[in-house]
Amino acid sequence: MGSQEVTNWQGRNVTVAGLGVSGIPAAKVLHGLGAVVTVVNDGDDDRARAQAAELEALGVTVRLGDGATLPEGTDLVVTAPGWQPGKPLFAAAEAAGVPVWGDVELAWRLRDLDGREPAPWLAVTGTNGKTTTVQMLASILKAAGLRTAAVGNIGVSLLDAVLGEEKYDVLAVELSSYQLHWAPSLRAHSAVVLNLAPDHLDWHGSMEAYAADKGRVYEGNRVACVYNVADKATEDLVREADVEEGCRAIGFTLGAPGPSQLGVVDGILVDRAFVENRQKNAQELAEVSDVRPPAPHNIANALAAAALARAYGVPARAVRDGLRDFTPDAHRIAHVADVDEVAYVDDSKATNTHAAEASLAAYESIVWIAGGLAKGATFDELVARSAKRLRGAVLIGADRALIREALARHAPEVPVVDLDRTDTGAMLAAVQEAKGLAEPGDTVLLAPACASMDMFANYNKRGDAFAEAVRELGA
Repeated sequence: MGSQEVTNWQGRNVTVAGLGVSGIPAAKVLHGLGAVVTVVNDGDDDRARAQAAELEALGVTVRLGDGATLPEGTDLVVTAPGWQPGKPLFAAAEAAGVPVWGDVELAWRLRDLDGREPAPWLAVTGTNGKTTTVQMLASILKAAGLRTAAVGNIGVSLLDAVLGEEKYDVLAVELSSYQLHWAPSLRAHSAVVLNLAPDHLDWHGSMEAYAADKGRVYEGNRVACVYNVADKATEDLVREADVEEGCRAIGFTLGAPGPSQLGVVDGILVDRAFVENRQKNAQELAEVSDVRPPAPHNIANALAAAALARAYGVPARAVRDGLRDFTPDAHRIAHVADVDEVAYVDDSKATNTHAAEASLAAYESIVWIAGGLAKGATFDELVARSAKRLRGAVLIGADRALIREALARHAPEVPVVDLDRTDTGAMLAAVQEAKGLAEPGDTVLLAPACASMDMFANYNKRGDAFAEAVRELGA
């Protein structure tokens, strides 16, 4: 079922794998195009039955509790991105010669359905920073007067963006490694891999497979493959990619940029990639103070967003205006309050060691609140690199012992409070303990390096609990 063949969906047998945020819209769109749609789903609970009833009322067949069997006569499988490649359904599809697409692939194939020239995609992936970078990029594009939206793994669904009534000039697209795995024909205008660190290895099977799926974002790029100068693995992915003739490798760095790079000079974000005579010339884009918060990893996000926008032809002024207009999401290095000359910062979104390390690097003297569900992570590298910044540590959550042991090995002089609690009230106790360790000028930083589900519904609730505890301190 190649891209040229699917001009008429009428009567095609399509199996949609998984109910949920991508499966239900995909089933509705395909049914609306005339396909014969069957949805298969592993779960069979009250929520799944309610979702199934909604689809069945439209004429879609739904099989609950049976996500392993490929329905007879299937021409195409469209899967939710989270379904692992090793599932029996996909083995059966491969044996039958049936292609498997994800929701991103489906959106890519349908983007020119109305016959008009589709909006190009500026794609962002990486272990950390994707959402912030895509939102910064959308803000810059809007500041340039372009019709755009932040879509994909956040915000507007890709199917809605490509099929909705609103027509966009260009799309800022966040893509996870899961989505890229199932998007073989995606070809972006320009793309960036922000960074690479071990994550989701249970899904991908190995770091090599994870990196390869991230690297798919560069395949077929037309204008620019943007990489992180400080993370050689991202540059290696650019070198391995098969791109269109004339597509350029563009680096971003927190240092002074070389030719074909964006970087920082004397507190100014500068471009030596999209300028005349880049061997000698540089274009000022914005000041570091225009980036909020101006933490190192967030400046890197801003440079990556600027590189993609400049690849699309956006003027320098729009980069500055877009960065100034951008407001970060909650729980991403959010300054909650100053209490007794100590800053309290919520980075509950730092759910893995890579994100926590970036967060810890933003402050000089830190009382660190950490812990939760480790998801198989180890903490020695994180602690060793961050030890010199730590005034103290307060540990909470199910896997806090792993962090405590890493602190004992690599930062034995750092005082540690181990709260043997996983109830939600532990956050108030943690903040109170952190206050006792902190001195004027310090930062009490919630950067857990762990998932939240042992104690909280999600990282948002964890951050809310931190902010509430800080407010009680200052009351």
